[in-house]
Amino acid sequence: MNASSIARGLGSAARATPDSPGEAGDRAIEAAARCGLTARGVIYLLVGVLAVRIAFGDSGGEQADRGGALEVLAEQPFGSFLVWAVGVGLAGMALWRLSEAVFGAAGADGRKAKKRLASAARAVFYGVVAYSVLSFAAGEKGSGSSDKQSQDVTARALDLPYGRWLVGLAGLGVAVAGVWIAVRAVRRSFRKHLQMAGTPKRVKQTVYALGVCGGAARGVVFAVAGGFAATAARRYDPDEAKGLDDTLRTFADTAAGPWLLVAVAVGLALFGAFSFAMARWRRV
Repeated sequence: MNASSIARGLGSAARATPDSPGEAGDRAIEAAARCGLTARGVIYLLVGVLAVRIAFGDSGGEQADRGGALEVLAEQPFGSFLVWAVGVGLAGMALWRLSEAVFGAAGADGRKAKKRLASAARAVFYGVVAYSVLSFAAGEKGSGSSDKQSQDVTARALDLPYGRWLVGLAGLGVAVAGVWIAVRAVRRSFRKHLQMAGTPKRVKQTVYALGVCGGAARGVVFAVAGGFAATAARRYDPDEAKGLDDTLRTFADTAAGPWLLVAVAVGLALFGAFSFAMARWRRV
């Protein structure tokens, strides 16, 4: 019997023992995951609303990105509490993904190396996002701007040895990830992660529609943002890199005009609603 078999056996024994530390840890991770999915939903829903307002020229100088969403939250009653809650929730998301990388995710293939690596990458991503939100909550008001962050990070990366290659490969990676996200959404691959047995058919169909439309819009935005990063590397110009706000605004500059931006914005808002559904029915 090898070490991994012994570890799995001990883990199973711990989970089988009522009120064991293992069970308590599982419950904590599940709570962190659901809080994180809810926080993600809040951000995407607000970004979608802000993008619609930009499309119709009613943004009032607001940005359709994480920073803009946090500004809107901060202006609400108990705004400071809401921003801190979102930041803590996203930190919970990072913790959940980290636990998947270390212990394996739910599902038959959750322990495979590629699944663990994907979870590790998500843990890093959400860790950075959570840090940004918590920094905003602590008073660093510029910390939420995706455009400024993208340009600053790109500029520093371009100055590194082989910086153009690093930025270019990163941009292509984000673009490919965007296409992958969109394709998986259209194929409704998310269904295997949902526990909706006994849920009314109409509710299931609504959740599936949210996942397809919202996931496809999110994937398109990622793909376009990755393309801009690759362009920044090719032209050796960090200003070509665009955060979420600038990326969304480029949709309004196409032949379809503001209506394409409206479609993408509504899709992002729908992804926010889908994240709320995931917080309710996601298998953790």
